[in-house]
Amino acid sequence: MALTYGAYTACLQDRTLEEALDVLAGAGLAGAEINTGGFIPAPHAPVDALLAGATARREYLRLFADRGMQLTGLTVSGNPLSPLPTEGIGHAEDLRRTIELAGALGVRDVVAMSGTPGTDAGARYPAWIVNPWNGIDLEILEHQWSVAVPFWREIDALARRHDVQIAFEMHPRNLVFSPPTFEQFLERVEPTNIGVNLDPSHLFWQQMEPIECIQRLGAHITHVHAKDTAVLPAVATRGVLDTTFGPVPEDPAQRTPTGIGHYCSTWPEDPAWRFVALGEGHGTDYWARFLTALAAVNPDLHVNIEHEDAAFGQIEGLERGARTLLDAARSAGV
Repeated sequence: MALTYGAYTACLQDRTLEEALDVLAGAGLAGAEINTGGFIPAPHAPVDALLAGATARREYLRLFADRGMQLTGLTVSGNPLSPLPTEGIGHAEDLRRTIELAGALGVRDVVAMSGTPGTDAGARYPAWIVNPWNGIDLEILEHQWSVAVPFWREIDALARRHDVQIAFEMHPRNLVFSPPTFEQFLERVEPTNIGVNLDPSHLFWQQMEPIECIQRLGAHITHVHAKDTAVLPAVATRGVLDTTFGPVPEDPAQRTPTGIGHYCSTWPEDPAWRFVALGEGHGTDYWARFLTALAAVNPDLHVNIEHEDAAFGQIEGLERGARTLLDAARSAGV
C-alpha cells in the first residue's frame, strides 16, 4: 500500500484525453482524475457512451493503461442542493450518473461538494451561512439541513450499491467547508460511503492548518487534492473573506486563471489570497510533512495535483507542482 501521485486533468481541457495523459506521464505522475459534470465541462469523459457499453469502457481504460496511468477518480463538483433550476437538478443528475459510471469503471473515488440550499422553501438562490451567530441564521441552517439530509442519505445508498466512496471537498459556499461542519454532516446523515477530499488550498485561506485537519479527520479522508494557496499582505485590511472580486467576464476563457473551474469572478489585482502552483505558497518540507500525515491515517490514498495558478501556464504549472510533490514524497519516504 502506498500513496498514488497524479493530477486532475480539468486544467488541460483544451487538449484531448490522450494528450492530457501524456502530459501527466511526462511529469512523472501515475494517476489521472477526470471531470464528469457539475460546474465545469467534461471533455475527457464521454459519460453517455461510457454508461452505454462495456466495450467503450474497456477502450477508455486502455487509454490509461497504455500510458502506465491509473484512473484514480471522477470529479463532479457542483451544487446538487441548489434551488436554481440551472444548477440543482442537473448537478444532482450528474452526481448520480458519475456514481454509476465509477462503479462500472471500477473507480472507487468520486469527488463532490456537499452543496448549498436556499434560505427557505421558496428561495430562488443558494445561500451560504458563514458564521451562524443569531437565531435567523440558525433557522436557515436547520432548513438547509432538512434539504441536505434526505438527499445525501439517498446518494450514500446509491454509492454503497455501486461500491463507490464519495469524497466531499471542504469548500466554502457549501454546508461542509471545515472539519466541524463535516462532523455535523456525519452526525445528521450517518453515511457509510461519504468521506472527505482533503484539499489544503481552501483550508489555507480560511486560516486552518491542513496537517491538523488531517489528524482530526483521520480515516474519513478518502481522496486528496494537492493544491497550494498564498495568503498575501492585503489580508491585513481585507481579511480572508476578501470582497474585492470583480464581475464574471463575458469571455468564458477569461473567467478563471486556467480557463476552467467554478471560480468565475475576476480576481483582484492585489488579492488577500490566491491559489498558487504547488510549492509556491509552502515549500517542499511542508509538503513532505503533509504527505507523512496523510500516510499515517490512510497509506492508500490518491493524491492529485489541481493547478489553478494564473502565474504559470497549464503544463508549466503542472510540471512545477509535480516536481514539488514527488520531491516531497521522496523526502518523506511515502
